[in-house]
Formats: sequence, structure tokens, C-alpha cells
Amino acid sequence: MTTYRAAWVCPIDRPPIRDGLVVVEAGRIVGIRGPGPGQTQSGSRAPEPGPRDLGNTVLLPGLINAHVHLELSWLRGRVPPAGKFTDWVKQLVASRGGVERPDDPAVVESMRAAIAELHASGTVAVGDISNSLASPGPMRDAGLDGVVFHELLGFTQRDGAVLEEGRAARAAAPGRVSLAPHAPYSTSPELFRAIREAVTGAACPIMSVHLGESPEESELLQGGTGPWRRILESIGLWRDDWSVPACGPVEYLDRLGVIDARTLVVHGVQFDEAALSRLATIGATLVTCPRSNQWVGVGVPPIERFYRSGVAVAVGTDSLASVEDLNLFSELKAMRRIAPAVPARKLLESATLVGARSLGLEADLGSLTPGKRAEILAIDLPGPVDDIEEHLVNGVAPSRIHHLGTRGN
Repeated sequence: MTTYRAAWVCPIDRPPIRDGLVVVEAGRIVGIRGPGPGQTQSGSRAPEPGPRDLGNTVLLPGLINAHVHLELSWLRGRVPPAGKFTDWVKQLVASRGGVERPDDPAVVESMRAAIAELHASGTVAVGDISNSLASPGPMRDAGLDGVVFHELLGFTQRDGAVLEEGRAARAAAPGRVSLAPHAPYSTSPELFRAIREAVTGAACPIMSVHLGESPEESELLQGGTGPWRRILESIGLWRDDWSVPACGPVEYLDRLGVIDARTLVVHGVQFDEAALSRLATIGATLVTCPRSNQWVGVGVPPIERFYRSGVAVAVGTDSLASVEDLNLFSELKAMRRIAPAVPARKLLESATLVGARSLGLEADLGSLTPGKRAEILAIDLPGPVDDIEEHLVNGVAPSRIHHLGTRGN
């Protein structure tokens, strides 16, 4: 049994504790309390084996990156920012040159480096999007928790036959693997429904989808026009029997019956109040990736409106093809700049507990709560800090971050 003492403890599910203690036994948190004798959060007296004093640090749970594309890590620095989303996509496709193979050394080694970067910056679990299923092995090897979403595309698919092509690979992959339809401009209604049905009956019934990311997506759904239609026609993937929904992206997928409380809706830059209200009612999680949104030319996400709507907000970095690093604290810093009215506590909750819930990991991760895994970050503080939550959402460099969990630093 080990008792850690720090200048601050941020449990996330309760207010910060100055001069706090966290008690750990057999890799699990068994108690948490403030200075002096008293009761642990679990209700028993805190043992006194002699606290390990971590000095001027803050303890908080490991971060949850709810949206990342590890297999695109080899594209770091190869896809420049763009002023328009479809222009960025064209650059991505040209740089990518094809679908990555799970055994491609360039892809695998870049993923391993990216996973090490995630760990160094405090992330302990991810929602990873994979076309090739190249990521489950490296994630397992590094002890990175999370869900891998096998992403499927097919605007001309008239059934769910494409699901069969990857069934054996998904079954053989280590860890938790689910499915993700890519986006409304790349996935047919039939494929959306087939994926939703498959996910609902799966061991990991969680789905992720890119939605409301760009104005071009909205234009296609509202009028059947714009750059996405031209691109699909130019590559022979437009279907004349596709019925233009004449609505927004949330209403479109809601009509198809494919969004529920276990859906991660990623980006949402274009969502209006009605769309956000509907997502909140459904209980879906909105994953925001503000630095990537600006890199790919879709604009600044309306983060304050996200929180006002009552929708659950998680945080992702997206891929190294559209962001400088995978440090979730940098994402929080961007969110603080965009949304100064949102309480720092809510931002921290999004990067921890909300992310854990969205991936079905809340029993083990997301807060410093007795019974949960001791995946604890100890972050060095530069000096006395009065508002620890505000301090944490203004950026933390990896050099200040130490892991107290089972994998060490």
C-alpha cells in the first residue's frame, strides 16, 4: 500500500483538494482525502504507512483522447494546413497514396512513436480510428487502453457486404474493437444501418462517426450539391438514386436511426442549436478536436455552445496529419482560448471522465475514485498555484508529467 501526498489532488468527480493524499493498493485507488486525520472517500480511515511526498505537484487521472488516427502518424509534417476541407482531403489522399497495411514498417513504427508520445503527455486510453486495423497490436504492446474503431466507407454500397470483408481481422485483433462509418459524404444509408445493427449486437457496442465537420458536408446534405458531389462524381462513386435529405447532419443520421447514447459524434463544427439539443436528448457524446478543425479549414468549433446545450463533450486530438502533437493538454489550451466562459473544471472533465464514459471505461478510468485503476498523473507545478484547474487547462508540457500507474513513466 502506498500513500501519495501532493500540493493538489484533482479527483475530477469532486472539487480539488489542497495538500491531498491518494492511497493506492494492488494497482487500485483505495482512498483519497485532504490533510490531517479523517475519512477516505471510500468511507474507511486512511492508512498511515508514511506518505510518499511528491512535493509541489498536482495529481489527476490519466487523460482520455477520444478521437485519434494512429495509423496516420507517419504523415506527420506531410499534409499542410488548408483553407478548405476538401482541399485538405485531396492533399491527404495524395500523401497517403493508398490504404496502410497492418504490417507496413513505416506505419507501425510511426504508430509506436505516436503511442509513446501519447503516454509522455499523459494519455492512458484512446478512441482510435483505423482503416487497416494496424493499431491494436502496437496499442496492446504499449499497454495503451481504449477502443479501436474499424472505419468503413462506401457511398455506393447498397448493403452491408463490406462488413464481412474485415470480420475475421476484427475478431483476431487484440483489445476492444468496434466499427465506425466514416461520414455522410462517404457512407451510404444502407451501410450506416448495417454498421449500426452490427455494433448494437457486438461485445463493444460503441460507434464513432465524423459528423458536422465541414460546410461542404452540410451543402451536400441540404441540396445534394457542392464539392463533395463533384469529387464523388469525378471518381465514379456518386449514386443517382441517393435521396438528398435536405437537412442537417444530425437530423440525417437521426432519421436513419443510427445515433444513440453509445455513439461518439466527432467534430460538430457546423452544428446548430437544434442539432446540439437533439444530441443531448439522445445522450450521444460530442468529441471536439479544435486544433485539427482549424488545420483542415473547417473553422473554429462553437465550444461554448457545445457546453450550454448540455451535450456530453469529450476531447480528441485527431491525427498527426492535422495537428502538431498528440498532447491533450495542448487541446485543452486551445479550448480555453476559444471558450473562456466554460469553467476549467468542465474542460478537465471532458478530457478525463467524459472521455472514459464515452469509451465504456468509466469503471476503471477517468477520475481518482476508490476502486478505479491507479492510472495517476503527477504534474510538476512551477510554484504556488491558487486555481489549479485553470492552471491545468492552460497547457502542460510532457517534461512536467509523470505517471504513477502500473506502467510507470
